[in-house]
Amino acid sequence: MKKIMVVGCGAYMDSGYGCPGEWRCLKAAALGEGNFEEASSVVGLIKCECPGKTLVPNTGMAIKLSEIKPDAIYLSSCLVDSKPDCPYAGSEELAKMIEGKTGIKVIMGTHDYH
Repeated sequence: MKKIMVVGCGAYMDSGYGCPGEWRCLKAAALGEGNFEEASSVVGLIKCECPGKTLVPNTGMAIKLSEIKPDAIYLSSCLVDSKPDCPYAGSEELAKMIEGKTGIKVIMGTHDYH
């Protein structure tokens, strides 16, 4: 089973903008739906907190402390498709920074549930 980590938008997760704590991402991963090619084990769930300065180091620290290297890191659909867009960093930019820090492929979006 593929091991994955999910990075979600803290503003969406905390404020309930249609995303009560990333249950949709967890469901899609467990069932292998959306952008998941197969049922996957979520080994980490990181919240990006505005303005995002701690996201990359927190992602690296979560991997180090868990001692489980994920096969892929997914940026949640709420982070990738947020409207209005994040005023601090685009999702493409975040993906590049996370890949640069961890060396792990970052996949854009998790599910297409509405």
